[in-house]
Amino acid sequence: MIENLGGAPSPADDPPESVVALVDSASGTERELIGRWIAEGGLAAELGVRAPVTQLDLDAAAVAGRLTGRTDDPLVVPVRVLWLPPERDGVRRVTFGDLALLTNPRRPNRLAQRRLVGRAPDRHLILTGAGARLTQLRANHPEAAALHRTGSAEPFARAVVRAAVVALERAERTVIGDRYKVPRLVAEEIMDSPEFLRRLERIADETGADPQDVARRAEKALNELVAAQSRTVSDLFTQAMRPVHASTWKVDCDESGLAALRDLNRRYPLVFLPSHRSYVDAFVLGDVLARNDFPPNHVVGGANLRFWPMGPIARRTGTIFIRRSFAGDTVYQAVVEEYFGYLLARRFNLEWYFEGGRTRTGKLRPPRYGLMNYLAAAIRRDRVADALLVPVSITYERLNELGAIADEQVGGRKKPEGIAWLARYVRNQQHSAGHVYVRFGDPISARDRLATHGDPLTAPPVTIPLHRTDTGERPARAEPDTLGEHLGERERSAVQRLAFDVAVGINAVTPITANALVTLALLGVHDRALTLAEVCEVLNPVMDYIADRDLPRGEVAKLRDEHSLVAVLEQLSLAKVVTIYRGGVQPVYAIEPGAHLEAAFYRNSAVHWFVDRAILELAILAAVEAAPDAPAAGAVGPDADALDIGWAEAYRLRDLLKFEFFFPDRMEFAERITAEMLLVDPAWRTRPRNTLGSEILAALTGSGFMMAHRVLRSFFDAQLVVAERLADREPTVEIDHKELIAECVSVGKQMLLQKRLHSTESVSTELFGSALKLAANHGLVEAADPDSEKSVTALAEARRDFADRLRTIGIRISQAAALDPSNRTEGRTR
Repeated sequence: MIENLGGAPSPADDPPESVVALVDSASGTERELIGRWIAEGGLAAELGVRAPVTQLDLDAAAVAGRLTGRTDDPLVVPVRVLWLPPERDGVRRVTFGDLALLTNPRRPNRLAQRRLVGRAPDRHLILTGAGARLTQLRANHPEAAALHRTGSAEPFARAVVRAAVVALERAERTVIGDRYKVPRLVAEEIMDSPEFLRRLERIADETGADPQDVARRAEKALNELVAAQSRTVSDLFTQAMRPVHASTWKVDCDESGLAALRDLNRRYPLVFLPSHRSYVDAFVLGDVLARNDFPPNHVVGGANLRFWPMGPIARRTGTIFIRRSFAGDTVYQAVVEEYFGYLLARRFNLEWYFEGGRTRTGKLRPPRYGLMNYLAAAIRRDRVADALLVPVSITYERLNELGAIADEQVGGRKKPEGIAWLARYVRNQQHSAGHVYVRFGDPISARDRLATHGDPLTAPPVTIPLHRTDTGERPARAEPDTLGEHLGERERSAVQRLAFDVAVGINAVTPITANALVTLALLGVHDRALTLAEVCEVLNPVMDYIADRDLPRGEVAKLRDEHSLVAVLEQLSLAKVVTIYRGGVQPVYAIEPGAHLEAAFYRNSAVHWFVDRAILELAILAAVEAAPDAPAAGAVGPDADALDIGWAEAYRLRDLLKFEFFFPDRMEFAERITAEMLLVDPAWRTRPRNTLGSEILAALTGSGFMMAHRVLRSFFDAQLVVAERLADREPTVEIDHKELIAECVSVGKQMLLQKRLHSTESVSTELFGSALKLAANHGLVEAADPDSEKSVTALAEARRDFADRLRTIGIRISQAAALDPSNRTEGRTR
C-alpha cells in the first residue's frame, strides 16, 4: 500500500517474519482461487520472500479484530481476483453484447465465475497491491493509530482497508490502463479525516448547531456530490455515444504533446479547461483522452443536466453535479472545498468549462473565477504541491445546435434539458458537420503562475462561498466566517490573471476553420451577394495574411481551389447559413436572411486572430481624421503628431474592447500592433513623420482586404445601443440590468429596421451584457446622487460622450468598409 505511505522498504532488504494477505473477494470462487494461489506459492513468488501467510478478509471488522492489535510487524499485502472482458481486436472493453449474458464481464456473477475458470482461464488473474509493514501503516495514520491505543480500533482498521483498496486500484491500472482510474471509498475517507471532522466541529460551534446533525448533513452532501465512477458504465457510454458523434464529426486532434502531458500526470493532477461551444464538448474531449489512455476526468457539470437518464449515467462516468446556489450553507461549502482538495491531492484529473456556460457568440466568454478559487485554496493549504492547467480548444467546423443558440441571443427562452431535449440532440447529430478540431495548449503551473501574479500562497482559515459553483461564478459577497472576507486583493487578482492566462492559452491554439473564413468574407458585405470569383478575391489576401503570420488553421488551403470552395458554400447552404441564387448567369452567395448570428458564430471562433489588424485600421483612420487641413475624408495633410494620435486611439479601442477580447499588457500590445504595421508597410519605421499617415493608409488600402468592419462592427454597434439607452435614462434612476438588456433587444431591432445597425448579429443579449459591463466599468451605470446637481450633470454628460464616441467609431468602421475591395463599385461583375 505504497501509494498511501510514500514508499516502503523492499522485502528483500528487510525480510518480514510473517505476511498478512488482505483478501478482497466477493464469492467463494474468488476466495478459492486466491487460497489455492497462495498455497501453491504464488504470493511468495510475487514478493520474493518465504514467510508464513495469514489470510484475512478485506473488511474493517476482520482487520480490527485480527490485525491492528498485533505486536509483531507483518508485511500487509492486499490481494484480489481481477476479471477481464473478452479480448476483441486487441482491446478488452465491455460491450452491450456482453450484457446479453446478464452479467458484468468485469464483475461476473458466481455461476459465470465458475464457468470462466474452466472455459476461459485468460479472463482472470490474481492481483496483488503494493505491500506495507504494519508499523508503516501506523506511521501513515497517526491519529487513527492513536485512537486505537485508547481503545477504538475501527478508525485505524478503516484506514488500512482504504489503503489496501487504493493499492489494488493502482495495481489494476497497470493491467487495464490509466483510462480506468476511478476513486473508491471517497466519502468514507473524507468523513474519517480528522482535519475535516475538526472543521465540522468548528462549524457546529460557530453556528450553534448539533455536531451530529452537522456531520449527517456533511455525509449527505458528500454522497450527493461524489462522482460514483463505474468502469463498465464508462465503457458502455463511450460505446453508445461514439457512433452518434462519429457520424457527425471527423475529430482532428493534435496529439503531439499528449505523451509529455501523460508523463506529467504521473506527478501532478491535470485540470482540463476547454472552450465551451456545444453540449458535445465533454464527449469529444473524453473520447480523445480515453483513446490516449488518460484516466477519466471528473467533470464539474451544471445541475441542468441532472435529469434522468443522463444524470445517473453522467455521475457514473465522472460528472460532479454541484448545487446551483449554496451561499450561506457553510456545511456544503466545507464539503465542496474538501472534495475538491481531495481529488487534487489524489491526482485525479478535473475538467470544467471556466466560461460558465456555452458561448452564444462563438468566441471565448469572460472567465468565471469560482472553481479557480477552490483550486487556489487547495494550493494555498498545501493540499497539493501543484496542479497543471491545460487549456483546450474545441472548434467545430459546423454546429447543429446553432439555431437554438441564436434564438437565445435575441431574447428567446432556453429550452429546458430533459428527455425531449436529449431526443432532439441525438437526432441533430445525424447530420454531417465536418471536422471538430481539438488542440491542447501548453500546461500552466498553477502554483508558479499564482506566485508570479502576486498571490502570497498562504492559507486563509476557512472556505470559499459561491453563488453558482456549477458555472464557476465569482465568489459571493463575503459572509461571516468565510474565506471571502479573508481573500485580499492580491489573491483575487492572482486568480483572475490565472484565468486570463488560460483564456490566452486556448486562443493561442484555436485554429482558423474554412467556415470561419467564408463567413468572415460574406459578413463583410452589406445587402449584397458575391460571385464565386468575388469570394475568392476576398479570401486570397486573407489567407496570405494567415500564412505570413503562421496562424494555426484547419483545412483552409482548400479554399484556394474553386471546386472545394463551392463545396464549403454548399454545406453552409444546407445548414441554412448561406443562401445561393442560381437563376442568373452564375451563382451568387450571401448570408441567409436572418442567419447573421449563426454566421457570426462561425466567424467569431477565429475572430481573435484579426482583432489587432482591425484596431490598427481604425487607429490609422483616426490619425487621418485628426490631420489638419485635410482637403477630403481619407486624405492626410502634413501632421507630425499623426503617429501619436494613432497610438492613443489604439489604446482607447483596446480599453473599449477589454470585456470582449483578451488583450496583453500595454507593452506587449504595442509590440503586436507594431508587428501588424510591419506586415502592412515593412518600411514604415523609415518614412518621414509628415508623410507617415498617408503612406500607411496607402499600404493598408493596397493590401487587398480590410478587417475593421468584418471583425469589430457588431461589438461596437451593440455598445452603441447600450450607450444610447443609458444616455436616454434619467441619471438619478437606478438601472435594472435585465430590464435594460431586454430594452436593448427591442430597440436594437428598431435600429436594424432604420438601417442604423449593420446586421442582426449586433442584436445579442450576450453582446449587450458585455457592453453593460463596459459602461459600468466607466462609471456610467450607477445612479447619480439626486441631491448633487454636479453629480447628475456629470453623469448625463459622460453618458452622452460615451454614445458620441461610439458613433464616431461607427463612422470610421464605415470608412474602413468603403476602402475594402469587396465593397468598391468599380470592377464588379455585373
